Amino acid sequence: MAQQHLEPPTDSPAGPMSGDALAGYLRAQATEFLRSLRQHRENGTDAGSTARAKPRTESRAESRDVSRAGDNGSGESVDAARALRRSARRISGTLHTFRPLLDAEWSEGMRPELAWLSGTLAREHAYAARLERLIGALNRLSGAAGFPAQTAQDTGAPAKGSLTVGAAKAGALLDRQLTLARTRAHSAALQALGSSRFHAVADSVAVLASEVPLTPAAATADLRPLAAAATDRLTDAVAALPLVTAGHPYNAEALVHGLSADTAPHPQDAPWHQVRLLLRLHRYACEVLYGEDAPIDVRLLRAGQALNRHRDAAEAAAAAASAARTPRIAPATAYALGVLHADQRHEVEAARFAFQQNWQKETVRTP
Repeated sequence: MAQQHLEPPTDSPAGPMSGDALAGYLRAQATEFLRSLRQHRENGTDAGSTARAKPRTESRAESRDVSRAGDNGSGESVDAARALRRSARRISGTLHTFRPLLDAEWSEGMRPELAWLSGTLAREHAYAARLERLIGALNRLSGAAGFPAQTAQDTGAPAKGSLTVGAAKAGALLDRQLTLARTRAHSAALQALGSSRFHAVADSVAVLASEVPLTPAAATADLRPLAAAATDRLTDAVAALPLVTAGHPYNAEALVHGLSADTAPHPQDAPWHQVRLLLRLHRYACEVLYGEDAPIDVRLLRAGQALNRHRDAAEAAAAAASAARTPRIAPATAYALGVLHADQRHEVEAARFAFQQNWQKETVRTP
């Protein structure tokens, strides 16, 4: 298959771009990191204080108002945590792409800490989204309108086969497992935000907001060759993907390891996950070069969305397979989880097909 190359924006800078653009981008992301951290602390504290201060003698209307205020604070805290992860990812990715222009010791020490923080904060949201995805798939597969465990009880309707009966128990099992995992991830995030390790990261980012440790050569160096190297790594990784297989409607090999006792990730998924990370690095490098006013590459945007769906479906399939390994579950429950696992693996194949279709299109940009 012919290799698809990425074209730079038509309004790319004519002259060389020095380290000043890199320093400005890192300072902006560090400032956004600190702003999000402050919002997260303020909203988290306000929501917690509201919940603790709620009197027992209040009216139902007052209780609803206080509850809504707490929900708003919680929602703002979630948005602040998402913005915190966003800034941490961009700083870490930029340090990776342009590391020859940055102080090596500082950069190599900073990147893993930012990756640890971003990963820790992302787990709670990931578990919640995974549960919602799996419950929605169970509803779709069983023809239920609500939560599988509630539908049969509330409506009193007879089951329509082993899948509907098993879906109720499978949904309850997934809810218990993923809610427990989400609770643990929430506790881990709170511990991380209060740890000395996090405070050291925040202090380093605060220093970065005012002073970027560039090398002496960065003042005259051109950023574009390093950004082009990130683009080449992405192009090479995509060229190694089995795009011909992804162009077919059914990939039987995707289900070969579905019933394996090995809990390792699916062997076909790793190259696609790597392309997703490289696409993110390419996007961050473009942000450094062209700023927020750069044209949006619609092809890459849709390809990235397909890779996000690929990751979500692959992780959901792994969660269904993990639940199916639970000892002493009913055969109907195991059957429903098996159907759910196959459904999510087919979603993986659909995402690969969508990526293949988008990647091979001509570049289309919006002004």
